[in-house]
Amino acid sequence: MKTIFEEMGGTYRQVGDYFIPSITLPDDGEYQIGKYGRMRRSYLKEYRKILYNNYVLEGTLFKHLAEIDQIGNERIENIVSAMAKQEGVCPAMQSHF
Repeated sequence: MKTIFEEMGGTYRQVGDYFIPSITLPDDGEYQIGKYGRMRRSYLKEYRKILYNNYVLEGTLFKHLAEIDQIGNERIENIVSAMAKQEGVCPAMQSHF
């Protein structure tokens, strides 16, 4: 008699006297996680544990963190350029910093 897991195409591996389902997370590539991605991960782990676990179990955590990091960096660039424009900083002066 097959289990529902086996009927759906799942397999088991034996570890000692136990049979453990062979489950792997999807490989969704390499992501570079910067400052804002790491900050988001810390926030999720500390204050939004269920959401963090859902991302981990779905295999989408690093994709989410990479998106957050990219958005954070874009916002910082926009803020800095707006401040430079407001203060009258020309591009030649910006290159010295």
